[in-house]
Amino acid sequence: MAATDLDILASEGMRSLCLGGHVGFDSLPDQLVSKSVSQGFCFNILCVGETGIGKSTLMNTLFNTTFENEEASHYMDGVLLRPRTYDLQESSVDLKLTIVDTVGFGDQINKEESYKPIVDYIDTQFENYLQEELKIRRSLFNYHDTRIHVCLYFIAPTGHSLKSLDLVTMKKLDSKVNIIPIIAKADTISKSELHKFKIKVMSELVSNGVQIYQFPAEDEAIAEINSSMNAHLPFAVVGSSEEVKVGNKMVRARQYPWGVVQVENESHCDFVRLREMLIRVNMEDLREQTHARHYELYRRCKLEEMGFKDTDPDNEPFSLQETYEAKRKEFLGDLQHKEEGMRQMFVNRVKVTEAELKEKERELHDRFELLKRTHQEEKRSVEEKRRDLEEDMNSFNRRKVAAETLQGQAFQGSAQLSIKKDKDKKNFFTLPSACSLTAGRNLH
Repeated sequence: MAATDLDILASEGMRSLCLGGHVGFDSLPDQLVSKSVSQGFCFNILCVGETGIGKSTLMNTLFNTTFENEEASHYMDGVLLRPRTYDLQESSVDLKLTIVDTVGFGDQINKEESYKPIVDYIDTQFENYLQEELKIRRSLFNYHDTRIHVCLYFIAPTGHSLKSLDLVTMKKLDSKVNIIPIIAKADTISKSELHKFKIKVMSELVSNGVQIYQFPAEDEAIAEINSSMNAHLPFAVVGSSEEVKVGNKMVRARQYPWGVVQVENESHCDFVRLREMLIRVNMEDLREQTHARHYELYRRCKLEEMGFKDTDPDNEPFSLQETYEAKRKEFLGDLQHKEEGMRQMFVNRVKVTEAELKEKERELHDRFELLKRTHQEEKRSVEEKRRDLEEDMNSFNRRKVAAETLQGQAFQGSAQLSIKKDKDKKNFFTLPSACSLTAGRNLH
């Protein structure tokens, strides 16, 4: 310890002790390295760009492997985020890599809400981690962290300016994820156009207030290289999964009729710079920035929405227990108020229902009385018709009896007349015989 440091400590009343020999806490970095290597690492990359701009090819080139890939269609109704996780190993270091592709981004006619599925996905991963933190029994040791550590935003090599979709999307994402803008397929424009395009892109990002990820320059070991690399943003990259023979060796390149574009040649593109900054130098800083900056911002806003605060209205420290109790009282008060309101509403509804039932009962009673009077009138009418019918039946029966009597008398008279006629006829036939007999007697 320097003399000035000792003087400062002495002035502050702090004792300085010198070690009498080697203790061994200088092995802490080695212990951390050993523990970290045994646990493994995770790294999550979000690739945002239009379909066919070369996202999958660049990922294969970055990690020198061939990932699963499905050719995306240009006719998607909306933006679909497709995460895929791979287990990689390099020199006994395990890496759980998750690549999230934005399928269908920028393919719709109306691109107004193309960024929303991306923002929702990032917030969902933050929410999942927050819910795991808030559990009573947490398992963060073996929890698969799916929070996005870096967003590689692919810019089309137009050579003119950024699209409105690019500016809006990056503006919505800059507070939620580390954004590294890259110019895809940089071999399609000339060097002079590429240089002007880089300046134009950075100028538009600054003028529109888009905060992209800046490589940290605080650490003296990497301050120089990071400062120089910040001047190369956005990186102009070329990806290729094909190997072409250049000289006496095979290199990753793209073969054209006019020549060969080597992916790992810094004079051809910025692929090597991107790989150095993204994976070899600043991967841990990207992970730390995600947790300490973006996730903490989401966590703070979420807890404030839930009513948790660090200080009371008088700027006095406010413990979590006090916050919980205050929130619980507030919740119970709101609950009681809602219960009273619901009870009063229930009473009012009961009164209204009772009034409606009484009104319906009165209407039913009136209808009953009306029906009763109608029934009585109809009953009297039926009784009168029945009496009239009985009188008609009696009159008919009397006329029937009279008719039958007359018919009987007429039949009896006709019978007597017939008998009399028969007697007269008989007498008529018997009279000549007697006369002849008498005449005969007289002749003798």
